[in-house]
Amino acid sequence: MTPDVPSPLRDAVQRDLRPTRPLRPPFVRALVLIPLAVAIVISVPGLRFFRSDMAAIGFVKAWGFSFGQALAGLIIIAVALRESIPGRGLSRRAIAVTFIVGLAIPLVLLAATASAYDVGPEPGLGLQEGIGCFRVSAISAIPALLAAAFLAARAFPMRPALAGALYGLGCGLIADAGLRLFCDYTEPAHVLFGHGGAIVAAMVFGAVVSKFIPRP
Repeated sequence: MTPDVPSPLRDAVQRDLRPTRPLRPPFVRALVLIPLAVAIVISVPGLRFFRSDMAAIGFVKAWGFSFGQALAGLIIIAVALRESIPGRGLSRRAIAVTFIVGLAIPLVLLAATASAYDVGPEPGLGLQEGIGCFRVSAISAIPALLAAAFLAARAFPMRPALAGALYGLGCGLIADAGLRLFCDYTEPAHVLFGHGGAIVAAMVFGAVVSKFIPRP
């Protein structure tokens, strides 16, 4: 037998009912960020200058690897969008693999591109150049990160900080894909601080931002 529902409660529920639009699959939703990712990759060196050895490393290792890294970043953002959907959270193993692979991609591309690992800033300029690359990459990641944050928030993530760290990683990779067309340094200390540090900073920023983006 159906219990009687008080009229005021029934009226309140009826007034609150609104049509909803179902979410598209995560990888489809991530496609909206493609123009932004392309713009970031091109603008990072385009607004400054291209690395001096562009001709030496060739089109594939320069543009091909950079857009490949940006594509990997978009895939990780799609993974974050899936994590944001209640009931479709990632397993611990999938989370660990995503972070490990994402953080390893720039190092793998560096190893595949560099002929030596002693190209670095002039003596006395190491910290300054490292901070410069860190700043360029971190700032360049912000537009894509904010867009991804709103996409993720719409799905009402149960673990927003984790989702934020994931799409922060993806956006950091996109920004670093542009940075590698701008910076030709291969010295490990510079790469780990200026490039890798900016990616980690994007992850942390994503985890923090996810707490403040309003969820429906």
